[in-house]
Amino acid sequence: MRQADVTRNTSETKIQIAINLDGTGKAELASGVPFLDHMLDQIARHGMIDLKVVAKGDTHIDDHHTVEDVGITLGQAFAKAVGDKAGITRYGHSYVPLDETLSRVVVDFSGRPGLEFNVPFTRARVGDFDVDLSIEFFRGFVNHAGVTLHIDNLRGINAHHQIETVFKAFGRALRMALELDPRASGVVPSTKGSL
Repeated sequence: MRQADVTRNTSETKIQIAINLDGTGKAELASGVPFLDHMLDQIARHGMIDLKVVAKGDTHIDDHHTVEDVGITLGQAFAKAVGDKAGITRYGHSYVPLDETLSRVVVDFSGRPGLEFNVPFTRARVGDFDVDLSIEFFRGFVNHAGVTLHIDNLRGINAHHQIETVFKAFGRALRMALELDPRASGVVPSTKGSL
């Protein structure tokens, strides 16, 4: 079973995350940051990952610690759930449009954390959400999931659409990368023999 439960407690946040990589896209989300919940729902739905997130953070200061720590904890949960990566496809990519906006996400479950984030946001906030926090979420994720992640917003003028297409494409890319390859059952997808 490719599932994991991870708890992370600091002086700034308390986070519990449960995932099932072979789920149906069901999400139970209570991060305390409504826009983040909306984006996490995209990951679950488009990644076909069951996801439960409960977070309590110092949002009276701002949303930074909560968003970053949810990314960290989600990365830890993915690393735990995917295990030795035997049999997975390893690489995934997706292009997602939304009206005038188009984003591309490419992921490699390489064991090496790396993030290239190229999103020229057209404004600083979407509602109460600071768009700069999206890179903090993905940085936390890649550093703790051990993945290489390339995110590119290729075009778009609506910042909400820019972020939403990124999260949808991320979910779709995860789904592709984590698919079990029937021709490589039990085989780690690397010439090194481990990832």
